[in-house]
Amino acid sequence: MKVLVFNCGSSSLKYKLLEMPSAKMLAGGEAQRVGPPTAQPACIYHRTNGDQQQHQVDMPDHAVAFQEVMKLLTSDARLTPDAVGHRMVHGGTRFADHAVVDEAVVRDLEAIQDLAPLHNPPATALVRACQTRYPRLPQVVVFDTAFHAAIPDYAYTYALPRDLTSELGIRKYGFHGTSHQYVVEEAARLLDRPLDEFNAVSCHLGSGGASLCAVVNGRSVDNTMGYSPLQGLMMSTRCGDLDPAVALQLLTFSGGDGDSVDNLLNKRSGVLGMSGMSADIRDVLASVEQDADASPRLRRTVQAYVWRIRKYLGSYLATVGLADAVIFTDTIGETSPQVRWAVCAGMEVFGVSIDPARNAAATQLPADVARDDSRVRILAIQTNEELAIARRTFSMLSGEAALL
Repeated sequence: MKVLVFNCGSSSLKYKLLEMPSAKMLAGGEAQRVGPPTAQPACIYHRTNGDQQQHQVDMPDHAVAFQEVMKLLTSDARLTPDAVGHRMVHGGTRFADHAVVDEAVVRDLEAIQDLAPLHNPPATALVRACQTRYPRLPQVVVFDTAFHAAIPDYAYTYALPRDLTSELGIRKYGFHGTSHQYVVEEAARLLDRPLDEFNAVSCHLGSGGASLCAVVNGRSVDNTMGYSPLQGLMMSTRCGDLDPAVALQLLTFSGGDGDSVDNLLNKRSGVLGMSGMSADIRDVLASVEQDADASPRLRRTVQAYVWRIRKYLGSYLATVGLADAVIFTDTIGETSPQVRWAVCAGMEVFGVSIDPARNAAATQLPADVARDDSRVRILAIQTNEELAIARRTFSMLSGEAALL
């Protein structure tokens, strides 16, 4: 089965065509600058057989981007998909699991678009576009929130009046589930542990969003993100955990302008807001390491970023009990040995002991960067959300389990 995976961003459309269950990549690429015109022209970077081509084409919305991508794929009969898998960020209370698309599913997706306003609307529009152009092509939507449906009620419940939370669907949903589930499955395989007996803390540290996930017996029991992706760690532009009274004070200060407060907390805070120089913690780390007299503001940014991760890692290690592994993934987790070291150093009380030499040399992933005598293994694993989506799509449509 050839599964075409779409990972829809607010202004981009990543895609990958995979032969399943072998997971052989046949084609892939990314449509960039989808939406209103920008200083640089919109283009599609298309890869087949190890070669990359660039195609400049106007893409005012994701439906047009989809049509242009399909032109590239259908120009070669060997690249015609048998099914489509979509990444959907938020499933709300309507979707506790992934779903095969039909009209009722699409109506439900349209009803919950506001839960993830930057990601769900274009992804839902893309599902519609696929239905229109290829009405017989089966589709599956894979939700970032689905892996966290296993979180127990006492962990996902906020201490608010029950009638209010029930009416408005206010609860912890958790995010990055597709990535967390993928690396957890990979880690269990690498350590030769049955997935249903595997305990770990997964650290998805992206250049944008970031979250930790506590995993018991292969299932998510908590995630640092909550009702929205704003909760939890300090991220590139998101503030992470915040006293609700601060948000109320900001709302008063802005004259009741909720949109401006939302913009502040989501787009102007985090690493960018604290450092004043960059939204990427790698830039701040480089400045601190290269300049012994780096400003206290930059040093404090690094300290705050690491402190939040360490705090949650310690609490999640206590939550999972006897952990098999701590897993680092996504851009920062995979490529920044400085962050892995800063997070894990001094964690021996939890059975976590990082090897500085192995950690510094870990350029080929997956890699185990723990000391030989560390009870808990420390793994750096490259995430692959597109493959995870293809696996779920294949499994749901064929009734077979894709090879892990």
